[in-house]
Amino acid sequence: MCTVTFSPRRRGYALAMNRDEKLSRATGLPPIRHLIQGRNVLAPCEPGGGTWISVNDSGAAFALINWYAIAAQVEINPVSRGKVVFAVSAVATGEGAANVLAQMPLRSVNPFRLIGAFPAAQEIREWRWDLKKLVQVAHPWRLQQWISSGFDEAKAQQIRGGFFESATGQKSVGSLAWLRRLHRSHAPAAGPFSTCMHRADAATVSYSEVRVTSDGAKMNYLAGAPCQCTSGVINHGALMRAS
Repeated sequence: MCTVTFSPRRRGYALAMNRDEKLSRATGLPPIRHLIQGRNVLAPCEPGGGTWISVNDSGAAFALINWYAIAAQVEINPVSRGKVVFAVSAVATGEGAANVLAQMPLRSVNPFRLIGAFPAAQEIREWRWDLKKLVQVAHPWRLQQWISSGFDEAKAQQIRGGFFESATGQKSVGSLAWLRRLHRSHAPAAGPFSTCMHRADAATVSYSEVRVTSDGAKMNYLAGAPCQCTSGVINHGALMRAS
């Protein structure tokens, strides 16, 4: 249950993500700087390890959403999907990420969709794992969105995706202010299909915002539902580009 929105810039991009989870799940930890395979990486963390979003000092970012449309699940000793993002978090290219994923024991990982943004090549790649095969999809370097929902994924994509399409007609489309309004929106009504999601047993529990410019990469983070904070997000640090 998540929403990821990508917005290109003249020299970089912005990537926003609402993380939707059961209210009974342990609260995630804010982003910290990790040194992984010689690269600086910013990522929030699960209390037990793993993450759902990262950006490194090359400007490459990754975001993972569960793929609820695939009903099959790992039956014995599943490996957390949160480990997938950390596994690829230090790579700078789509080819590098594909090589890492090819070596992972994905048979133990439940279905997911992994989005990677690579500014040096201005490319977006998505990897889809359905417990049988890993499929790579290339996306154009343009404004776009990915949606998942454990409540009703097809309907969430229809309703939430429709609101996204209508929002692309606004004058401020693609700006940080536009991204933040989009991700705290309750249109058409606060509930399981709004971008800022609310149900009795689950809700949007955090908002992450990656910004990559010619000066470096930065991750902003808000713990809690975006609708609860209309003044902005908490800045948790910046990464300079690797030389």
